Amino acid sequence: MRVLITDDERNIRESLKKYLGLEGIDAQCAETGEETLLLLERESFDAAILDLKLPGMSGQEVLAWMRDRGVSVPVVMISAHGQIPDAVEALKTGARDYLVKPFDPAELSIKLRQLVDDKRRENLLEAEKRIAGPGGLIGGTEAMRRISARIDKIAASDVTVLITGESGTGKEVAAREIHRRSPGASEPFVAVNIGGIHEGLMESELFGHERGAFTGASARKQGLFELAGRGVIFLDEIGEMPPPLQVKLLRVLQERKIRRLGGSADIPVGARIVSATNRDLEALVTDGRFREDLYYRLNVFRLTLPPLRERGEDIPLLTEHLLRKLSVRMSRPAPALLPEALEKLRGYSFPGNIRELENILERALIYGGGKEIRPGDIDIRRDAGFSGGEESRTSGSAVSGNVVSGNAVSGNVVSLEDLEKQAVREALARCKGNRTRAAEELGISRKTILNKIKMYGLEQAREFGTTGAKDT
Repeated sequence: MRVLITDDERNIRESLKKYLGLEGIDAQCAETGEETLLLLERESFDAAILDLKLPGMSGQEVLAWMRDRGVSVPVVMISAHGQIPDAVEALKTGARDYLVKPFDPAELSIKLRQLVDDKRRENLLEAEKRIAGPGGLIGGTEAMRRISARIDKIAASDVTVLITGESGTGKEVAAREIHRRSPGASEPFVAVNIGGIHEGLMESELFGHERGAFTGASARKQGLFELAGRGVIFLDEIGEMPPPLQVKLLRVLQERKIRRLGGSADIPVGARIVSATNRDLEALVTDGRFREDLYYRLNVFRLTLPPLRERGEDIPLLTEHLLRKLSVRMSRPAPALLPEALEKLRGYSFPGNIRELENILERALIYGGGKEIRPGDIDIRRDAGFSGGEESRTSGSAVSGNVVSGNAVSGNVVSLEDLEKQAVREALARCKGNRTRAAEELGISRKTILNKIKMYGLEQAREFGTTGAKDT
């Protein structure tokens, strides 16, 4: 925890700093309100202790400045006996608590910890309203043991991390594990899918906005960087970030500050940045679609996750975990997986990795509906077709079910990419451009269908209406 102490009496500042230090709280001191503003503009704090009466700018004026600038650091106001009405007014201005001099420093320490915990919970709740994701690193193969050992080393520092790997390999799971094992595990973990945010809304989501910054901005909104506090902000699909936002992210990495949309003040941020991509960032840099300086800032420490086909021995563990998770979601007992069904899974290459395995198991739970999953409940043809898997090339139909009809009968040779494009197009047409519903129908994630829409240029396809494929 990092605290800012503002008091014009040196002995109070120094004694509080010493006491809080013994309590494991790092403190920095300021003598005046003006000095406090400078520190709040330059650095990130978890809480502040502010004297009501200061030479020059008063504590009340500092509070008003913090409120106007949207500085969300919780404040404990301290005041003398005759200033109680002023202290009450300070609470109305934005202070979270107050103490009357002389006070017990132990009581102050308790209040600070409570306020910081409350603020973290508020940030977590707000962040979870917007984005959420699963956690848990599973696997006992040598490849996963190496990954786990590297995560331990990464977690012990605050180094910026770039996680790479094929789609569906569990990059967000690894990011959450880095956070869980870090000293700041009690801080928020905020995950944001860059590819899933409309470009016009991305700056507001990441950095926040001031009231009146654009039509509909009726109130100030904290961005995800602020909500992350001193925790982790996970930027998934970082290769999809548009060039104007790349410039702004580079500035955050260099200066550790953000500026809200429509604002004029810089706000210090203390969150660690972990990013991820399944794209070749080096190739994007060569093509001029990703800034080279940003790439080097993000790629301080790289963690590359292996595809599931290289860790087949983990399939039983992963299957058991996913079946438990899916059964809880469906409010039903977890079924037994027959050995023959497990062997069928182990014989497949999983081009869609762990996400594809989860899709297959979810369908098996729906198809089987009983206490056990049999080989006949394991339908992998549809996922294979979407990923170019081996089974799709031998089944006569690239995608099973009602998605794409086979072409083997007519004798026409159609590429897997054409079949995949047709499947996505038809699903979007049936769902009137609704991407979420189309993804559910196809048995893939919303993130995957967004990538496919972009890959095949389906954003403005005519059969979806005038607005193309929709975000909702």
